[in-house]
Amino acid sequence: MEVSLESVKIGIDEEELAGTLLAPARELPGVLFVHGWGGSQDHDLTRAREAAGLGCVCLTFDLRGHDGNALTLQTVTREHNLEDLLRCYDWFVQQPNVDANAITVVGISYGAYLAAILSSLRPVRWLALRTPAIYKDENWNLPKRALHEDPDLVPFRHRQVSWQENRALAACAQFRGDALIVEAEHDRIIPHQVIENYMAAFNRARSRTSRVIADADHGFSEKATQKAYTTVLIKWLTEMVVGAREHAARAKVAERKRESRAGDTTAQARATS
Repeated sequence: MEVSLESVKIGIDEEELAGTLLAPARELPGVLFVHGWGGSQDHDLTRAREAAGLGCVCLTFDLRGHDGNALTLQTVTREHNLEDLLRCYDWFVQQPNVDANAITVVGISYGAYLAAILSSLRPVRWLALRTPAIYKDENWNLPKRALHEDPDLVPFRHRQVSWQENRALAACAQFRGDALIVEAEHDRIIPHQVIENYMAAFNRARSRTSRVIADADHGFSEKATQKAYTTVLIKWLTEMVVGAREHAARAKVAERKRESRAGDTTAQARATS
């Protein structure tokens, strides 16, 4: 995240006042939202509006098979939807007002699973996963709906799984940014063990934060739990974005001070030579 620092002159009467203009660069942090299986971008619009209020550029989109095409929903694979996410990411970071070095990806359930994998394929600075799903690596190109026919899927989700055993967890183990994981207290789809597996995988992240939303089910079907999740996400995102801006501003000011001291030293050396 860049910050511009410019020396300015402000005229008053017949004199000039020296000033310094410190401001964010024109490019803004980007937030890419990934909805869950069977959902749509409509689920993310409220949070996208709030993130935009922080000074972020936001993108929501519908994964293939989730735009009302029931036939596609029966045949779409994880590979298809990961390709969707990669294409949207690549389009997003090319927008002139998006800072490609300050990208947040926010995923829900299946979308969180895809977002985790994306972080190993594209630069992601901040990663927020709500009730992240997990699947076995095999049968990658099998229709996603068919994965739930595996009688071992539920027992698999109740087992301790290391990052070496799973593609999504391996991506989390490689992640060096800041991570947020949000759990639903009464989730009957994603057991607590899955959350523990993700948290353990983020062992090299710059920071990892976990929150449990009281009384929430997997789909956050109650408005109160949706509001609570939005509050947690926006508070965390605010800390990340504002903190990064403050860090960039401090670094720019420190750089200017070093340059000023170097200039003073050079001037003094010339005066005594």
